[in-house]
Amino acid sequence: MAVDYIRYDILAQDALRGVVRTVLMDAAKKGLPGDHHFYITFDTRADGVRLSQRMLAQYPEEMTVVLQHQFWDLVVSEEDFEVGLSFGGVPERLAVPFTAIKAFVDPAVQFALQFEEIGGEAESESSEQEGAAPAAQKGRGMERARPPAEHKGAAPIAAVPTPANPPAPTDGTEPDKPTSGEVVRLDRFRKK
Repeated sequence: MAVDYIRYDILAQDALRGVVRTVLMDAAKKGLPGDHHFYITFDTRADGVRLSQRMLAQYPEEMTVVLQHQFWDLVVSEEDFEVGLSFGGVPERLAVPFTAIKAFVDPAVQFALQFEEIGGEAESESSEQEGAAPAAQKGRGMERARPPAEHKGAAPIAAVPTPANPPAPTDGTEPDKPTSGEVVRLDRFRKK
């Protein structure tokens, strides 16, 4: 198997983090348009993450925050974003580097990005030992994901209600069929 000296996996994730940066910059300048809102999951142990000791004790590994109704002072730079949020009625300010983000979801339009930590030599060695394809060929960091589920280590997120049996339209048209998220991988577009 050929060695990827260019590291397309890293370049692709950087580009997708640029999408998150652009969306947050627009939200900081103009507010959230329409029903858009964001779930952002990040590694609380990553370099550059700033949050209170109280929050770090509560979420020692990862945390999901929701930018929807109750956030303030969103400031976005090339490297990170800072925002004010309320946790249990206590206002907090946190800073998150884009490199610490593990998932970004906008449930209003069923858009999601999931980022994976890309290791250097350790990952290459384990891939070679297992005979696995390089990360770029697996589409790492390019997956579309569902909104992050609540679990230990993640901040509770507001559920996005979806009716189990949506009411039938009264105008005689057929009801819309529900859509589901789809995992998109680069391999799908490669010539074989």
